[in-house]
Amino acid sequence: MIKIIDSEKINMKDILNREIQSYTEYENIVRDIIYKVRTTGDVALKEFALNFDKVKLDNFVVSEEEFKAAEKKVDAALVEVIKKSAANIREFHSAQARKGFELNKDGIVLGQKISPIENVGIYVPGGTASYPSTVLMNAIPAKIAGVPNIYMCTPPQKDGSVKAEILMAAKIAGVDKVFKIGGAGAIAAFAYGTNTIPKVDKIVGPGNIFVALAKKEVFGTVGIDMVAGPTEILVVADDSANPVYVAADILSQAEHDKLATPVLVTNSEKLAKAVQEQIDVQLKELPRYEIANTSIENNGKIILAKDLDKVIDIANAIAPEHLELCIAKPMEMLGKIKNAGSVFLGNYTPESLGDYFAGPNHTLPTSGSARFSSALGVDDFIKKTQYICYTREELGKVAKDIAEFANSEGLQGHAKAALIRFEGEEL
Repeated sequence: MIKIIDSEKINMKDILNREIQSYTEYENIVRDIIYKVRTTGDVALKEFALNFDKVKLDNFVVSEEEFKAAEKKVDAALVEVIKKSAANIREFHSAQARKGFELNKDGIVLGQKISPIENVGIYVPGGTASYPSTVLMNAIPAKIAGVPNIYMCTPPQKDGSVKAEILMAAKIAGVDKVFKIGGAGAIAAFAYGTNTIPKVDKIVGPGNIFVALAKKEVFGTVGIDMVAGPTEILVVADDSANPVYVAADILSQAEHDKLATPVLVTNSEKLAKAVQEQIDVQLKELPRYEIANTSIENNGKIILAKDLDKVIDIANAIAPEHLELCIAKPMEMLGKIKNAGSVFLGNYTPESLGDYFAGPNHTLPTSGSARFSSALGVDDFIKKTQYICYTREELGKVAKDIAEFANSEGLQGHAKAALIRFEGEEL
């Protein structure tokens, strides 16, 4: 049963399961995989496919024939839903697209130009699971940013194929090429390139502990979106909330992962007890009962606070990945939210709406990183390049200032670079 805790009797740092853990054993395995892919390329990838995915692959590339076959396999109703979701994601992310700017003063031009990243690699979990929503959420913002080459890696099934729903989503989202490679090997292939897999400039997308550690290991050689931790949901609720809805939303994240952290913060003891009861009722109906139950038992919490202001303070301190405001006047409270990956307002805005359909991205900062980072978006697929142009006259006006500043830092070469252009002249 989920625990009910008085906010006055807990340490805030203990609310979520965010302790620094040692992954030395996994890290050594990941480094070995990366080394093998870096040194032997496709040979290593075929070996890993055989060992980890239990499939013998002669070719990693998903063919046009496989795309056509996938299209026939996916239920027509699901295809329409994926297309509707894609349209919503495009609409939302198109509003994020930014333009460069230029400031012109007499003899001075200052500006910033926007360029897309050239090559992006998307990792999509696969195998026994199917996540077409992940394809859409990662590929569509990249497409809007103008990325010319969008590649995708996803683990093959036992028969060597890729889930039809994933391929359908890749086609709708505009992915250029899909490879049947999973795990840390896929990340290494994207980072360093092989004869088959192109080297990319940035890797995005979720994965298991091996994928997360591989992304962390290759960061610097390539860019990455984030190193995501276990998923989190924090529901803020008052006595206007429906306990049936709140319990369902908490369980929607608990079923993701045994390490998932589902939390309710409320100022209503009546609601807290009703949600506690509802979680027990609904939990028994979940096909993923074992996973959800472990999450609830180990990490689930209902926190009672004295008033709504205290509830919001706790929410900001936790800085959750997903934050639901199931309160009477959610829009009025939005301005007080400082730290959250994505905010879901009102009793009819479940977190699953954001996961699949509404349009805002579902790739969100976890483990409290919403204090300093944001949801995946178009900005993750662009570069901002500054430029400066001064005339001789304008440089002359500030050369002494530059030299003064440079000399104060002990960098006489910097000072000379500004002054040498005016040797023998009065400045």
